[in-house]
Amino acid sequence: MKPGPKRIYLDQTHLRAHVTGIERITLDLFAPERLAPHEVRAVSSGSLPGMIGQQQLGLPLRALADRDALFLFPGFPPGPLCAVAAARCLLYVHDTFLLDRPEDLSLKSRLYMSPSFASALRWCPNLFVNSRTTGTAVRAVCAPRARVALLRPSVRDAFNLGDLPGPAAYVPGAPIRMLAIGTIEPRKDYPASLALVEALNRAGVPAELHLVGRVGWGRHAFLDDPPPFLHRHGYLADAALRDLAGSCHLLLSTSKAEGLGLPLLEVQHGGLPVAAPDAPVFREVLGASGLMIRPEAPEAAASALMDWIVGGGLARAAAASRGNVARWNAGAAEDRARFQAFLAGDPAAYAAPEAVIVA
Repeated sequence: MKPGPKRIYLDQTHLRAHVTGIERITLDLFAPERLAPHEVRAVSSGSLPGMIGQQQLGLPLRALADRDALFLFPGFPPGPLCAVAAARCLLYVHDTFLLDRPEDLSLKSRLYMSPSFASALRWCPNLFVNSRTTGTAVRAVCAPRARVALLRPSVRDAFNLGDLPGPAAYVPGAPIRMLAIGTIEPRKDYPASLALVEALNRAGVPAELHLVGRVGWGRHAFLDDPPPFLHRHGYLADAALRDLAGSCHLLLSTSKAEGLGLPLLEVQHGGLPVAAPDAPVFREVLGASGLMIRPEAPEAAASALMDWIVGGGLARAAAASRGNVARWNAGAAEDRARFQAFLAGDPAAYAAPEAVIVA
């Protein structure tokens, strides 16, 4: 790319009613002030048909009309006609779930998003990823010539948890209050979370699951006859989520697959510990601060969780969690500096081997 300020068309057509992980990354990592001194032109839509129209026709037409501009796609994958400006397209990849788990996708994702994503990975030469785990998965399926560069998002204190003393104090005999955050859809595997909580209750350890998230796609039998220990809160604004998080002992994730798992880091601003599956992405994101469990074995997971609590895990959580999110944000700052150098036209921006994912 030529050196100097650029004009960047930022695809925000996926930003509408609810702001969750992907939307927060779009708003934070690619905010106009973060992309300064470049001129940012946000492209939005007010409806699903409008989004499809922009992705399939509107943005390719802009690319033909404005041949000096860059096109940044931080959410949904671009339409195949954007390949006419492939060298000027920058695709941010949150995960490869659209390709890896078709059985857990909505009909819209299978018919629309998956084909566009698979196509973009073949023609787009500039791919940016939110974690090394995502980068490794992308490297396995993208074009061999593509650059796969690490661009971890900084994790802000979205829920204003910074002044919390840490997790709620645990009182033996009182319920363990576990928080789960995310849309109710198959990937999150909430039945595994419920099985873990049920195992605790069967063992004589009172436990509750407080679930924050709107109902997405898929069939969810547990919603028809929810157990008494499940407390559903729906989609909560940040302030309400702060109050709930402050009353909980830990965040529980049993997700089958994540590219990052943003809420896991967000709650660590409040010193909350996180229990998550023993999988590469969670080990990368949580480091030594997380409790790694096997959701497919709920009895063993429940036993590990209780051993951790009895062994003083909650007391150590505040420092460990806050230290981990600081570690993550330090790495994200390095990634952001490289990305800014790349946008400025520095040919050496991604010369360092730690900045890119190689085959």
